[in-house]
Amino acid sequence: MEMFLSGIQMLMHIDVLVALLIGSIGGVVIGAIPGVGPAVAIAILLPATFAMEPLVGLTMLLGIYGSSMFGGALPAILINTPGTAVNALTTYDGHPMTRRGEALRALGLAYGASFAGGILSIIALILLSPVLAKIAPMFGSREIFLAALLGLVLVVLAHRGQTFAAGMLAALGIFLGTVGLEPVKYTQRFTFGQQWLGSGFDLIVVVLGLFALSQAFLLLTEPESAPKTEKITGSMGRAMSEVLGFKRIAGVGAGFGVLMGMIPGVGEFTAQFLSYTYAQKTSKTPEAFGKGSPEGLVASESANNAVPAATMIPLLALGIPGEALTAMMLSVFYVHNVIPGPQLFQGQLDFVYALYVAMILLNVIVVCFMLVASNGLLKIIRIPTRFLGVMILTLSFVGVYSLRNSTVDCAIAAGFGVLGLILKRQNLPVVPIVLGMVLGGIMEVKLRPAMARVKVFTDFFDRPIAAFLGLAILTLITLHFVGLYRENRNRDPEEQP
Repeated sequence: MEMFLSGIQMLMHIDVLVALLIGSIGGVVIGAIPGVGPAVAIAILLPATFAMEPLVGLTMLLGIYGSSMFGGALPAILINTPGTAVNALTTYDGHPMTRRGEALRALGLAYGASFAGGILSIIALILLSPVLAKIAPMFGSREIFLAALLGLVLVVLAHRGQTFAAGMLAALGIFLGTVGLEPVKYTQRFTFGQQWLGSGFDLIVVVLGLFALSQAFLLLTEPESAPKTEKITGSMGRAMSEVLGFKRIAGVGAGFGVLMGMIPGVGEFTAQFLSYTYAQKTSKTPEAFGKGSPEGLVASESANNAVPAATMIPLLALGIPGEALTAMMLSVFYVHNVIPGPQLFQGQLDFVYALYVAMILLNVIVVCFMLVASNGLLKIIRIPTRFLGVMILTLSFVGVYSLRNSTVDCAIAAGFGVLGLILKRQNLPVVPIVLGMVLGGIMEVKLRPAMARVKVFTDFFDRPIAAFLGLAILTLITLHFVGLYRENRNRDPEEQP
C-alpha cells in the first residue's frame, strides 16, 4: 500500500497530469482519424518525449496508446471505417446498429465497454504487481534471452498465413540492429567503410520511416476522400450506462485482454477474437452477431481496451516489448537510463504503480471527454486524406531531423518509408522489423553473459524458468509445423500444386 500511495504522489505533479491530459485527448483525436492510428502519432512524438522526465513522456505515450481505441470506435460505427486497425471488429456490429438508427446506442456501448475493459484490466494488474515483483528477480540473462526469443517466435507465428514473410522481416530487423558498433568490443560491423553507417540504424528513425512516413506516402498516393457523417443526438451518458446489462461479457472480454496482452506478439486481435467467439457461443441470439448485436460490440471493445495495460507487463518486468508501440516506449526508458526488468520491480515499484494509476486516470479523462465531444470529433473524421498525408510527412521529417540534426537520418527514414509503403501495398507486416531490431539487441546482449556458465548445451536449460521457456518455444514451433502439415494433408486434391 505504501508503494501504491507513493506512485500516486509521483503522478500528482502538474507536468505529469498535463502530459496525461494531452495524451488522452490527443489519442482520441488521432484514433478518430481513419488512416493515422496511434503508431504514427507515437512515432512522431518520440523525439519530443526524450527531453521530458521519463514519467512525463511515458504517460503521454500511454495516453495516446490507451485512448486511441476509444476514438477509433467512432468512425468504425458511423461510417464503417475503423479509426485504428484494432477497431475492425467493431464494424461488424457497430455499423449495422447505425444503419438501423441506433448510432447513439452503439457508441455508448462501445465507450462503456472500453472503459469497463480498461479499468478491470488495470485493477487486475495492480493486484498482480506484488507477484510480479517476486517472480522478476528469478530471471537471469539466459531467462531474458529465452523470453525475448519466445517473443520473437510468437510475433512471427501470430501472422498466420504470412509466417515465412514475417520471419524474414524479423530477420531483417535483427540484421539492421547489428549494423554499426558491436556492443561489447565496439568493433565495426557491416559498415563497409561507410562513415554514415558507423552509428547504425537508429530505432526511432526506422520507426518513423516504417510507420509515419509510409502512412503519409500511402495517403498521398491514394484517391482523396473526406467521409460524410451525421450529427448524433441524445444522452451519451444514458447510452453508456447500458453496458451494465452486459457485465459478464465485459468482464470476460477484459480477462481475455489481460491474458493476451501479457503474451508478447499476440495483442488485441487475438483477445478480440476469443472474446467475440465466447460471446457468440454463450449468447441466446448467436445469429444476430455480425448484424448489429450489442453483445458482439461489447465483447470486441472490452477486450481491445484491456490489452494496453497488460502489454506493459513484459515490458516493465523483463524489458521485452510485445509489439511495436511498447517497443517505441522502451526507447524512452533507455534514453533516461531507466532500465526495465527485475530491478525496476525491486527498486522502483512506485514508478510501476504510477503508470498503472495513470492508465486509470486516462480512461476516466477519455470517458468524460467522449460524453461531450463526440459531435465535435465528427468534423475531424471529415479531414481530407491528402491534407493529413502532408501534415504527417512534415511532422515526421521535423521529428527525424530534431534527433541529431542530420539530413542522413532524414534520407534513411525516407528509405524505410518507401519500404513500409511497399510492404503495406503487398499486405505484408511491418511490426516484425521493429521487434526484430529491439528483441535481437536484447538477445545479443543477454546471450554473452549467459554463455559464460554454459559448458554443454543442456546447461542452458538447467533452471526451471529457462527449461519452461525453452519447452514453450519448442512446443510452439512443433505445433505450427503440425498445423501446416494437417492443412496441407486436408487440402482438396484439386488445389494441390
